[in-house]
Amino acid sequence: MAFTLPAWKRCPEKKMRGKSSIGITACVLAIIAGMLALGPANAQQLPERQGFFDIRSATTVLNEGVHELESRLQLILSDEALEALNSGVPLTIALDFEVIRVRGLWLDSLDATLTFTYELEYRPLSQRYIVRNLNSGNQDSFATLYSALNNLGRIQGLPVVDDALLDSESRYRLRLRARLSTKQYPAALRLLFFWRSQWQLESDWYEWTLAR
Repeated sequence: MAFTLPAWKRCPEKKMRGKSSIGITACVLAIIAGMLALGPANAQQLPERQGFFDIRSATTVLNEGVHELESRLQLILSDEALEALNSGVPLTIALDFEVIRVRGLWLDSLDATLTFTYELEYRPLSQRYIVRNLNSGNQDSFATLYSALNNLGRIQGLPVVDDALLDSESRYRLRLRARLSTKQYPAALRLLFFWRSQWQLESDWYEWTLAR
């Protein structure tokens, strides 16, 4: 269950458009302080939702010489992350992708790492959720958080590796994980998030063998 900040505590939308680090810091600190102030009584009535990221399935399909990622994710935000989002603080969800060459008697080789980042933002004035691909710049708008997270959780036709760059004689393992990234926040906030379990949202690695 999400908590809602009073209007005077919401992050001004015009500040967030400019990605003001001072504005983000003040807003997120106010959110965390407000949730801590709920006290034990409220905690007993409303159990904390820690959030949960999971890779349900993942595979690659070879299309015109390029391996494309198809994946299904389950993305459940924690109470604090949800409160930050609904107060105007953008969240960044990162997908880490690894290409590992199997070398038999030798240690496997990590040949390539890629990170795909998506920004999830709520705009109170329009009451819309925006999903923005930070790699391509493409974005979509959704009326509900459920539809926005559902869109984020359906990865289709995402180019990940050119087959010409791979050794035709080698076998490869691929790995994927999803995580809530806090790198975009100021250092003071990142240190605070390190000690806050509700901001440590990260799936296990999902691994499969590359089909050639």
